[in-house]
Amino acid sequence: MALTDTPARPATLSTRAIVAPGSTGRRRSRGPLLWGLPSKIFTGALAIIFLYPLVWTGVASVSPQAGTSQNDGWGFGNYATLANFQSGIWVYLGNSLFVSLLTVALTLLVSFFGGYAFARFSFPGKNLLFLLVLAILMVPYATLLIPLYVILNAVGLQNSLVGVALVLTMFQLPFSMFMMRISFESVPRELDEAALVDGCTSFSALRRVLLPAVKPGLITVGLFAFLTAWNDFIAPLILINDQSKITLPLAVANLRGQTMGVIDYGVTEAGVVVLALPCIVLFLILQRHYVRGFMSGAFKG
Repeated sequence: MALTDTPARPATLSTRAIVAPGSTGRRRSRGPLLWGLPSKIFTGALAIIFLYPLVWTGVASVSPQAGTSQNDGWGFGNYATLANFQSGIWVYLGNSLFVSLLTVALTLLVSFFGGYAFARFSFPGKNLLFLLVLAILMVPYATLLIPLYVILNAVGLQNSLVGVALVLTMFQLPFSMFMMRISFESVPRELDEAALVDGCTSFSALRRVLLPAVKPGLITVGLFAFLTAWNDFIAPLILINDQSKITLPLAVANLRGQTMGVIDYGVTEAGVVVLALPCIVLFLILQRHYVRGFMSGAFKG
């Protein structure tokens, strides 16, 4: 008995079987696309709202305005006035940079080793000590400046940029210590234990293994410390008496009303641009590490 081949199925059936699910999938994918368009429009509108003051400030600093140093066409007259104000803008920029970098260095140093100790070691009163560090956040910032002024005067650091940096570091430690503790806790203990088994000391394991793992947290802490120290106004106002030692925010505030209390808006906007540029550049450069630092803490949660 000869075997006969079974007739092949019509191609139309297989085509329908393939096309039908695909067509359904395309119809289902239109929902997220349609929903994504309003969300993009909304986020774009928010970006414009937040960017508009910055753009307006930049334009106002170079645009001609009556009663300012830039009243004859577009130019940089306001910046020239800012550069030549009293001791000069470079002195105030140097003061702000010194205070900011010293604050960042002290904050990173203390929070790195403190966060490591709180995350990896057990000792009596650890949780109580950590709560005392966080309790600094519960005290209003301005109420501590006068007692700190007395303390700094007693140790010879009143009217000193180092004293301002120490005060700003103290107010940065609660957030920084908390951030570094959760950064270390998000790293598995098996990593440093394996390094110890391989012959590393505790310090070399911290430097070679844990330091690269918590780098996003360090960048987040350092960026926050820099932004706070760079833009702080109250601490230099209370602690600094010498005009040549004031920081840039205080110099811009002094520049606002020179002539019979009239505000020079052009020079003020120029000062705001000079203050904002380093912060914007730093944030754009470190944005990826900044987000990773917060995400590691969120996952540890």
